[in-house]
Amino acid sequence: MPSTSAPAPLTFDLFWKWLQDHSNCVIRAGAGEMSVFDHDSLHWDFFEEDDGRAVCQAILGKALLAEIVIERSDVLFVQTSPDLEDPQRNAWLFECVGGTRDDNYPLYSFVMTHGIEGAQGHQVLKH
Repeated sequence: MPSTSAPAPLTFDLFWKWLQDHSNCVIRAGAGEMSVFDHDSLHWDFFEEDDGRAVCQAILGKALLAEIVIERSDVLFVQTSPDLEDPQRNAWLFECVGGTRDDNYPLYSFVMTHGIEGAQGHQVLKH
């Protein structure tokens, strides 16, 4: 069972780099009230546009099913925590938080099959 203490927030750049290497670990991705759930027939693609925006796509076959475009400048930090929606699954919730330091709120969320181990400081990202 995952620890219930929340790790220190991550920078968006660190999270995005890690996420691109873990596309097969996505359970759900969302923005606001919209969520896209993983399925065996889906492929997740993560890339950056020329203007620096981060893009998450869910692709079914050759058809684009959903796309989340993230304005990097809107994200203050990424907060990680165990996903309490289904504790038996041992999944992790990553929320890209926007707003101000005093009044912030989740803009985008990703539920993953695992957390980031060793992502603090200058340590190597790993499974």
